[in-house]
Amino acid sequence: MKCIIVGLGSFGASLGEKLTAEGHEIIGIDINMNRVDHYKERISHTICMDATDEFTVSGLPLKDTDLVIVAIGENQGANVMSTALFKNFKVKKLISRSISPIHEKVLMAIGVDRIVHPEEESAERWAKKLIFKGVVDSFELSSEYSVVEVDLPKSYENKTIREIKIREEYHLLILTTIKQIDVKPLIGSSRKEDRVRGVANPNDMLNPGDILVVCGSHKDIKNFLQKEK
Repeated sequence: MKCIIVGLGSFGASLGEKLTAEGHEIIGIDINMNRVDHYKERISHTICMDATDEFTVSGLPLKDTDLVIVAIGENQGANVMSTALFKNFKVKKLISRSISPIHEKVLMAIGVDRIVHPEEESAERWAKKLIFKGVVDSFELSSEYSVVEVDLPKSYENKTIREIKIREEYHLLILTTIKQIDVKPLIGSSRKEDRVRGVANPNDMLNPGDILVVCGSHKDIKNFLQKEK
C-alpha cells in the first residue's frame, strides 16, 4: 500500500511509523521541518511542505497513492483546507482527522471516506484497520495478544461456529458475534446499530453481514485474515 499522511504530530507520526514497519510505502508530510527531520529514519519518506498549497500538493504522486490521511490536529483550518484540496484532486481514498462535532460535519460535507478520532482511537488500532482487510476494530490485550472485530468471511456464512473450526485451524477463540440491524427512530432517517449476541456458543449460526469478535495472538490473527480474505 502507498499512503500519504499529512501532519506528523503524535498520531500521524505513530501511524506512519507502524505502517512503514509493516512494509508499506509512506510519505509523511508536515510544515514543521523539525518533525520532518525527526521522523526521516522511521517513515519511508518525509517531506516538509504546506499541504494547503494547491501547486505544491499537485506535485505529489497522487495517482499512484492508495490512501491519503489528513492527520493535522492543531490547526482545524489547515485540516479542512488540506482535506478539501485532496478531495478536489480526486484521490482514491481520503481519511481525515476530526477535532470537534462541527469539524466532523464539515468533513462529512466535503465527502471524506472515513473520519479519525485520535482521542478515542489509537494509531495501533488504525494501523490494523488499514493493513488487514476485514478488520472493523481492535484493541490490544498485551504486546502479543489482541481482540479484533472482523467481517464474517463468505466461506463461513450459514455455518455454525463449531463447523468453521476456527479454533482448530487458526488457534483463535470467538468471544461473541455482532449483528448490524436497521433502527428507525421516531424522527429522522434509519441508522445501523450493532447488536451483541452474548457469549458465543458452538451451535450459534453465522449469518451474512455478521461481525466476529475473536481473540488470539497477533501472528494467528494475521494468518487468519490473510487466508480468509
